Amino acid sequence: MRGPGTWWRGKSTPAKVETYTRWSFHFFAVMEVATVALPVTGAAGPELGGWLMLMVCAHAMVCALVVSRTVDWICGRREQPVRLLCTLGAVTAAVSTTALAVVEYGPKGDGVDSAAGSVFSVVMFFGVANIALGVRGRRRVYAIVAGFAAGSALVVFLLSRSALAALVIGLIVLLGSGLLAFIGVFSAWLLRAVYELDEARETRARLAVAEERLRFGRDLHDVMGRNLAVIALKSELAVQLARRGRPEAVEQMIEVQRIAQESQREVRDVVRGYREADLGVELAGAQGVLTAAGIECEVTGEAAGLPAEVQSALAWVVREATTNVLRHGDAGRCAVGVRVSEGHVVLTVENDGAAGAPHGGGGSGLAGLRERLAAVDGTLEVGLVEEGVFRLVAQVPLAGAGVAEVAV
Repeated sequence: MRGPGTWWRGKSTPAKVETYTRWSFHFFAVMEVATVALPVTGAAGPELGGWLMLMVCAHAMVCALVVSRTVDWICGRREQPVRLLCTLGAVTAAVSTTALAVVEYGPKGDGVDSAAGSVFSVVMFFGVANIALGVRGRRRVYAIVAGFAAGSALVVFLLSRSALAALVIGLIVLLGSGLLAFIGVFSAWLLRAVYELDEARETRARLAVAEERLRFGRDLHDVMGRNLAVIALKSELAVQLARRGRPEAVEQMIEVQRIAQESQREVRDVVRGYREADLGVELAGAQGVLTAAGIECEVTGEAAGLPAEVQSALAWVVREATTNVLRHGDAGRCAVGVRVSEGHVVLTVENDGAAGAPHGGGGSGLAGLRERLAAVDGTLEVGLVEEGVFRLVAQVPLAGAGVAEVAV
């Protein structure tokens, strides 16, 4: 059965940050209701307290809906919820003004004033913070915070005719809502940054594939370009000679045939070189790529002395395993080991970023590796070996004896 830990580990790093951000702001709605529940129900009386609690609960529900839509907007899944943000602003202003009116015109008593003041502060702070989460640009955030602070001061002044009270309330709203708004803006920035970094990693992997295709295309062009030009010239010459009845046309066509066969052989050599990877080169490349990505990589063992077909098969395993560590996991350490034991070459790739690693037999990449290993009677095993540690083990039998054992 999948437990909560497995559900969390199965998420990628951007998905974890998104989940944390989303539920942190959803918890704000719970805090909003919980913060005012005791003061309102205990001091304002059942009737007035009930109405105040109803307004706070309605405001918290709107805040939760805004958070859900806003996080989707930050992640690029929907458009900016402008109307919903305006609705939250209107609800926040209405509930806050009502709470201030209760302080001024409602039943007298310190308990009622304290309850209404709690409603005003909590609704204002959390409302402004959720609105700031859904806008972009520092100036807009500043304008929202300053606007609500000025509006609160104006309402207090109109109700109480006290400039000092209006100034104090304005400063309280400015500092409290400004702090929570900063938290919201920073959380949105962090979430965007994490997704942009993840997208950059995917782009880097695609660029590496594109660069390899370009290299292969250049190799083919270098091989075929000159030979095709020679074939075209000699064919044209043979046509001219044939039209004149010259016997040299046969010699030119024989030369064309020879060049075509040579081109065919050269193309096969290029393709064979492209398909047959070198294990030593792949081990060094994997260590360099993973280190550049901030992943500590340790490579043990050597590929020297292993048969060419064994090196080629294991080199593809190293290449695919490195790609999986970069794309799917959240690893901080990776260990790659090569050893010869009991007539088999054993390649082990182990990393501590099992969150997004392909488990079991899934994935077209692992299926392709099994096909390559099967061609040399090899096997592939993948899976979790302990909490958060993913291991890939490939074994290939040696074709002949006389290969010295390589220690890990």
